[in-house]
Amino acid sequence: MAITVKFVGAFRHFSGTSELILERKGCISIGEMVNELVIELPMLKKSLVDKQLEDLRPNALILVNSREIGVLNGLETKLNDGDQVTLVPVMHGG
Repeated sequence: MAITVKFVGAFRHFSGTSELILERKGCISIGEMVNELVIELPMLKKSLVDKQLEDLRPNALILVNSREIGVLNGLETKLNDGDQVTLVPVMHGG
């Protein structure tokens, strides 16, 4: 199974690439994919995962085939062969 992961903005900088292909056997969820990414790309964890919450949702908009995971099954959304995941940083201010 091949999944295309696209990195936008600061995530592109911290991952060192704009896109990569994940090859996996069997089904994988968004949450599992993110866990694998931050292990493979430790610099990405600093910008992707909220330090206090140990959660990525406040810092990222995650799209699967152009649909936000909030309208799917959140971090439990299962990925299929050929899916495209896009990670977009969310900036907070005040």
